[in-house]
Amino acid sequence: MHARTIETLGLRGLAPRFLERGRPFGVGHYGALETMLNFSALDSGYPFQLVIPQSLTEQLLEERARELGVRVQRDATVDKTWQDDAGVHASGTAGGQRFTFSGAYLAGCDGARSAVRRQAGIAFDGVEAGTTTMLGDVQLRAPLPAPALMKVNQEGVLMIVPLGDGVYHRLIVLDARRRDVPVAEPVTLEELADGARRIAGCDYLPSQARWLSRFSDETRHAAQYRQGRIFLAGDAAHIHMPAGGQGMNVGMQDAFNLGWKMAAVVRGQAPQGLLDSYHNERHPLGAQLFRNTMAQTALLTSFDQRGLALRAEISGLLTQPEVNLKLALQISGLGIGYGAALSEPPAPVLPEWSGRRIPEMTLADGGSLHGLLHQGEWLYLRLREDAPHAVACPGRLRTASAALAPSPDLGASQAELMAAGPRALLIRPDGYADYALA
Repeated sequence: MHARTIETLGLRGLAPRFLERGRPFGVGHYGALETMLNFSALDSGYPFQLVIPQSLTEQLLEERARELGVRVQRDATVDKTWQDDAGVHASGTAGGQRFTFSGAYLAGCDGARSAVRRQAGIAFDGVEAGTTTMLGDVQLRAPLPAPALMKVNQEGVLMIVPLGDGVYHRLIVLDARRRDVPVAEPVTLEELADGARRIAGCDYLPSQARWLSRFSDETRHAAQYRQGRIFLAGDAAHIHMPAGGQGMNVGMQDAFNLGWKMAAVVRGQAPQGLLDSYHNERHPLGAQLFRNTMAQTALLTSFDQRGLALRAEISGLLTQPEVNLKLALQISGLGIGYGAALSEPPAPVLPEWSGRRIPEMTLADGGSLHGLLHQGEWLYLRLREDAPHAVACPGRLRTASAALAPSPDLGASQAELMAAGPRALLIRPDGYADYALA
């Protein structure tokens, strides 16, 4: 789980639930290059990636959904969706019985082979699979030389990372000899162990596999994230080689962007046009994800001497802090910014702050800026007495008056904001500035 995803959870007061169950790592990788990405340099309260089983992430999210009164229906399959002037409809089976339900909107989060996307007629163009990779969650009977291991040579790519439970490790093996095996062919522990041994040059004796799988580098991107009343998020909107661990994170950030907008429209607090901003904001990021995972795939699958030379050159560039930071911002999600304001500013603004991510900041009264966003409302933060007392926005609004706390340990964004001296900030429910009043 990357920094921006943890921030989104923190914006609703949920980050501690995940932090206490995961293991932070201050570094990450880009294309399994030797020079690691330095996440500790990020301007965030969470300058790391959190190693946490996805099954646990799903469990914690479901617990939160149930706290909010959401009914989770298991063992149900939707096989048909359609929309008309009255709403959007879906039918399927659950417990051997047919069902139909209707609503104002439908979010298709039904994965890479999304029936919702297909039935909505949304194109899903991209690049066919060219290679396959094995992975498995196993126990190791021989110790690793470090908490995690990454190795690339002419035999392939090997990554071994702990899963945070003190027992299992995830082995990811791109075996140069087995890269053309069809993705549907089952993986055996022997196949995984053989590839890992040849790439590592030693045997860590994997055993007790609890999950084995094979995935490809097929890469596709939905042409639209909205078709009338139907929206796409996560793997239904974009699939790619899981390079840098971005898939789940981008999907959760899609949902976070869509959720507060849909809530405001359904409650009658915002115009329908607000929902158009979902595609406008997230689709370009899906395109960026398409490019960066394709670039990493090219690096990951370069096993000959020319490819290894290219890897060495790019790895050398990553030793430059500004280059390293640029890619760390991309992979972590902290480099995301949006465009024009979604509401009408009442006075001149500081244009460089519109659509900019606002990290956690400390207020002069000792409070937390992100703490003011826990209820999912817009936040109008009056930083100076001469700021207007009220503004309009497309949703529920919370108004607070406070100054930012001066401190020798300010993050870069807080120091920059204090230097700019805005009179007020209007902050969206997802923690991005809609505008800053000059």
